[in-house]
Amino acid sequence: MALFLYNTLTRKKERFVPIDPDHVRMYVCGPTVYDFAHIGNARSVVVFDVLYRLLKHHYGRRGRVTYVRNITDIDDKIIKAAKEAGEPIDQLTRRFTRAFHDDMAALGMLEPDAEPKASEHIDQMIAMIETLVAKGHAYVAEGNVLFSVSSMPDYGRLSNRNREEMIAGARVEVAPYKKDPADFVLWKPSADDQPGWDSPWGRGRPGWHLECSAMSEAHLRLPFDIHGGGQDLIFPHHENEMAQSVSAHDGAEFVRYWVHNGYLTVNGEKMAKSLGNYFTVRELLDEGWAGETIRLALLGAHYRQPLDFSRTGLEQARAALDRLYGALRRVADVEAAKPDIADDQLKGFWDALCDDLNTPLALKHFHGWGRQLNISLVTDSRGNIIARPRNKRRLLEMGKVLGLLQHSPEDWFKGADSPADGGLDAARIETMIARRAEAREKRDFTAADAIRNALAEAGVVLEDKPDGATDWRRAG
Repeated sequence: MALFLYNTLTRKKERFVPIDPDHVRMYVCGPTVYDFAHIGNARSVVVFDVLYRLLKHHYGRRGRVTYVRNITDIDDKIIKAAKEAGEPIDQLTRRFTRAFHDDMAALGMLEPDAEPKASEHIDQMIAMIETLVAKGHAYVAEGNVLFSVSSMPDYGRLSNRNREEMIAGARVEVAPYKKDPADFVLWKPSADDQPGWDSPWGRGRPGWHLECSAMSEAHLRLPFDIHGGGQDLIFPHHENEMAQSVSAHDGAEFVRYWVHNGYLTVNGEKMAKSLGNYFTVRELLDEGWAGETIRLALLGAHYRQPLDFSRTGLEQARAALDRLYGALRRVADVEAAKPDIADDQLKGFWDALCDDLNTPLALKHFHGWGRQLNISLVTDSRGNIIARPRNKRRLLEMGKVLGLLQHSPEDWFKGADSPADGGLDAARIETMIARRAEAREKRDFTAADAIRNALAEAGVVLEDKPDGATDWRRAG
């Protein structure tokens, strides 16, 4: 089954043909660790996590897939945040790196195969700058080293911008030492109270764009297959990355496919702290929203299109997952069939994902098979549920590539990944259910109803089964 991706460089959807079919390589720009990841950051991570899963499904049997996502721990925003917090820079970056890992794990992300830190690749950055200077693509001015955009005739090809648009879009720093206003920094001097490293141009630190050029080459070799990130990174970050890497290698190809996800709005407006609609992943998790709920909401729009994020969308996602986990709960004792590569019943699902990661259409098939699992349930003369093992396997197989249904139904409904429970832990709930069962056995229905009502007020829903047992779940 062919995979097609929209390539920002060519501005068209293309069939994905790996440079090396035995080793697919992808680099995605990771976080700048000076604050908690916001929901827009999370959208990008979710998109490329699904692409990584799809690539592993497609190419994992033949060879391997390497996914590299960097950590930017050298940046002026980090220096500013550490100063405002009165915290050492390395302590601040470690703290927010841990927070990023925790938040992304809650959203069900696979770990990348490599996660390089900018601070650990200074030697590679300095070597690349020396190469660019030697080849006439960069120059030294007042302790800075700048890339000369005029040395690259097709600069602007990735973003498809003309010179005036690029200068305006980059919010170019006006500096008398620049030969051209569009030239950008590869290396800058560091003050005594700023992080810095010795270099041929004095003590300083790298420019942001250079960091990703050096780290991607160090971990993936050039050229590699896919470079991903948010749409906001196309210019100037990715444009400048491409300029540096192509120029350092005498015009050789840097990346085959450039893939970018679209913007995120909140209730129809651009997310901004001043508007009161700025959400971090940590805040949403602390509110009690399940990680998979957030993930499903982020997959609801095609990755290249704008996504409007809202609590209504979260509620809909949670209700959808409750239905799917409910279907799986009812067949918990049914062993899923083994994967069948020849099974053509999931063709629509795979076709959707392979058509430029069309998650809305893939989710339509996903939910459809959830309904199909329910429809296929029958009850024998003893009240036992009989299901088609293939339907269970199909639902789980789709969930795996989407990063959904990764919990047991019991964990989902009993709160391992669900909203806050009104103060009742699982042990307390089980005790109350046992007391209710005793009351019903004694035909004390007033007491039994009182326990049910108390649990309902705490957000716990009871489901009495034909065999007399009682399941429970936390209500949305």
